[in-house]
Amino acid sequence: MPRAKSNDMEIEYESFGDPSHEAILLIMGLGAQLTQWPVALCNELVTRGYRVIRFDNRDTGLSSRIERGSFFNFPESFASVMAGAPSFVPYTLGDMADDAVGLMDALGIEKAHIVGASMGGMIAQLIAADYPERVLSLTSIMSSSGNPMLPHPKPRVLAQIMSPAPSASNFDAIVARGIKTYRAIGSPKFPTDEGTLRKWVTRDAKRAYYPAGVLRQIAAVMTNGDRRPKLRRIVAPTVVLHGEDDPLVPIEAGRDTAANIDDAELRIVPGMGHDIPLRLVGVFADAIVAAAERATGAKIVAKKEPEPHRLADAWTKAQDMVAHEASAVAEAVHEVAEALPAIVMADALPAVVAAPAPTHLGLVARLGLWFRRFLARFAS
Repeated sequence: MPRAKSNDMEIEYESFGDPSHEAILLIMGLGAQLTQWPVALCNELVTRGYRVIRFDNRDTGLSSRIERGSFFNFPESFASVMAGAPSFVPYTLGDMADDAVGLMDALGIEKAHIVGASMGGMIAQLIAADYPERVLSLTSIMSSSGNPMLPHPKPRVLAQIMSPAPSASNFDAIVARGIKTYRAIGSPKFPTDEGTLRKWVTRDAKRAYYPAGVLRQIAAVMTNGDRRPKLRRIVAPTVVLHGEDDPLVPIEAGRDTAANIDDAELRIVPGMGHDIPLRLVGVFADAIVAAAERATGAKIVAKKEPEPHRLADAWTKAQDMVAHEASAVAEAVHEVAEALPAIVMADALPAVVAAPAPTHLGLVARLGLWFRRFLARFAS
């Protein structure tokens, strides 16, 4: 995959679709790599007439890691934030928003439809508020307004998210923890099967494993504060998508986000948790496109017409099949006519008549069976 220079970072990204089409920029959440935007979703958006770009946030995946001059004591930082005191963090969500806009600059994209999931939704909100001239529409998915009065994650889920990360040398433990995390936050009505989860977690663990970046991103989220004043400045058409059964970012957070963005549409999905199940790819695509179409109208997607020679070949093939089938029918009728006496007098006739016709039989076999039943009416 290519990389682009943005905000002094090297950002790993992937582009789908026609570069001349309107762009949809997908921003992933806490510690999540670009691969967690399903390819099926990207392709679905492409078929609806858009270019799609997914990327690794800084400190995630194959993008730049913040390794120098960035040490901080996470427990002390957490305590200071809870006490309302200033806290040093290596970077902020605002810096991550700048990364995304810088990626647009590097790719020559003047405006885009901005889509973010979880922490990515927070980043997307900041882009829409601080860079309104660069945003066509906003889709905030399973995210929050930062309102400190909102309900907290379920304790068991928070405990899993904050559990110690395994050593990089213990690959099996990394995969086991990843699957357990997916299970903890996943959609109860749309569960992902064990084999698929293992495939996803193994893929991402092999691609990149950097738990230190997750801690820094948590610090960036914690110190971002209440975004409601900024949400009220957003003018881009907005859709807020949230799972009714989200155990990490409760549904109240989605409602509060929509309530603070002028004319935002709230879409609640019963049975959805804090993930992107493949069974809901269409639901996610519908939400993103709904926001996009409010901004720039529906896209007319031209269907590729078959080439003339392929049409001719298909017609010739169809004619050959009809001629062959007709010949087979005529032959079957002739064979049945010759065998009339044997068919009528056969001792097994009642059993044949009583047997149901298998649905997989070809035309010739079904025609023969019909003749048997027809003749049986006169033999009885």
